[in-house]
Amino acid sequence: MLWLDWLKKWKMQNLQINAKFLQVTLEFHDGDRDAAWEMYVELLTRITTQALPAGDGDEKAALDSIHSLFPTTRAIIKQHGRGCLQFTKLAIVVLNQIIRPFTAKWHKISLSGGFADSAQRAEFRQELAGLQTALRRYTGMLGEMAGVEEDLVLLELAD
Repeated sequence: MLWLDWLKKWKMQNLQINAKFLQVTLEFHDGDRDAAWEMYVELLTRITTQALPAGDGDEKAALDSIHSLFPTTRAIIKQHGRGCLQFTKLAIVVLNQIIRPFTAKWHKISLSGGFADSAQRAEFRQELAGLQTALRRYTGMLGEMAGVEEDLVLLELAD
């Protein structure tokens, strides 16, 4: 399977990736599978993929959890090194193109006291729901990369 085909399968073809890279055959190695499993577990156990019902939780805590994916991802990549190149290619793009725009916007708003305003909290939760949709896809991709049973991935990611 080519990278392009895999991204289409998971509806992630809107990521900005070099066209030559998209034509490369996708092969996962043990390091990729191990790294993907670690990140899969991180994502499934955070607000990144779990609902945040109105009136529950805390926006700042949710933002901090999402932001912590940066050091978590870096640590996983460093731990597995060059053995997780396919994981790294995907993880870096997701961090920079999906997660970073969200955290950059909301970090600034948080620092200026924006979460004290109910309208800002509602907007955060609405944008969080959109981010969660993309991160559920990413989690599914990681589950596939890790070799997790497809039924488990689909069960965990069901809306």
